Amino acid sequence: MKRWLWMAVMAASMMCGAAVAAPAGGVDDTAAQIVSLAGDHRLVVLGEYHGTAETPLLVAELMERYSRDNAPVRLGLELPMSENVALARYLRSNGDAAARQALRSSPFWRVKNDQHDGRRSRDMLALIEALRALRAQGRDVGVAGYDVETGSADSSEIRDAAMATHLRQQFNAVPATARMLVLTGNVHAMRSPMPDAPPEMKQRTMAAYLLDLPLYSVRVEALRGQTWGCMSPCRALPLLDRPARDPVVETDADRSYDAWVFLPQLSVGKLTDP
Repeated sequence: MKRWLWMAVMAASMMCGAAVAAPAGGVDDTAAQIVSLAGDHRLVVLGEYHGTAETPLLVAELMERYSRDNAPVRLGLELPMSENVALARYLRSNGDAAARQALRSSPFWRVKNDQHDGRRSRDMLALIEALRALRAQGRDVGVAGYDVETGSADSSEIRDAAMATHLRQQFNAVPATARMLVLTGNVHAMRSPMPDAPPEMKQRTMAAYLLDLPLYSVRVEALRGQTWGCMSPCRALPLLDRPARDPVVETDADRSYDAWVFLPQLSVGKLTDP
């Protein structure tokens, strides 16, 4: 793990008590694959399993790579837009205890138990701290949420449409030379539903509303490990073991993703405590 990212992870662990940083094995290689595959696309959407330790490390590594040589990069997170003032304030801060407490003081972060979808984790806080550290180095980076308020959408399709509208507005507001990286659930990242998807998952997804933009959609998978899922109750869910494989690139007109990449493993992150 790079020294700057290790320091960011350790600093972020102070936000909510001691935490053990997940190993970064495979993160560098997977980030290099995504950079190569996405090429000049300026809107790179990563479809993840929520609640893992490795994906935030992967995003931090991508933000570091994309922001080299003074290149402007923005990150969209699946957080309510009401978090954006706090996110911007934290990136301008020195990352001290008061700043960390202010960042995680909203109702979104103050869930009283682990019965949530995994977007609230020490690993996500470490990602935000990694961006603050990059900005402190003079990098042109930023972060914003694009989600609706929890429970405000009447259906998943309405929510996806709203998230797409917010992302479009944010993308149109960045400099013409900027790249935007978006972290989202793997269903939201679909260009079109998978052919064998059940009827309830055939609706138009967030990424499908954005195909007129220079979008490249990447499914982040793993060869083994666990993810976090709320399947009554929320719990760690095992992934099927797979043999080592190269990225898979899709080119069909009705493809679900432009590419699939495979981390060596995924593990459940450190969910934020009350």
